[in-house]
Amino acid sequence: MPDLPASHRLRTGRYAEPNRIYLLTTNTLDREPVFADFALGRLVVHQFRQAQNTGLVNSLAWVVIPDHFHWLVELEKCSLSNLMRQTKSLIAREVNLSGNRNGPLWQQGYHDRALRREEDLVKMARYVVANPLRAGLVERLGDYPLWDAIWL
Repeated sequence: MPDLPASHRLRTGRYAEPNRIYLLTTNTLDREPVFADFALGRLVVHQFRQAQNTGLVNSLAWVVIPDHFHWLVELEKCSLSNLMRQTKSLIAREVNLSGNRNGPLWQQGYHDRALRREEDLVKMARYVVANPLRAGLVERLGDYPLWDAIWL
């Protein structure tokens, strides 16, 4: 395999299948803690809800951490690349307007993992919503404001 930048290696072999469940993760540029500002984090949540409301995905669980997000989705009527390009672009636009910022917000690319077994779904949802605990942002899950899961 040629020596490609990390963002291009993430795309190698990527295949998006409708109705498949994916765990999606992306980081802010230079891991800047942009979403430590609760209001800016809510802009990410708004875009997750927009993707659900327009039928692009069924959002199963998500968490917005200061420098990244995890989003567990069932892909409906779009590709992973279109979903992430649109979501990241709209979030960047809103964050830049609201946060008096300019320039890029996100690192290039994103990470995706297709889930293959039903038991993986519960395991991944727990991983997603427990991320603030592992990161040391809170002592109890309920104390962190920027997460949700359909099971609650």
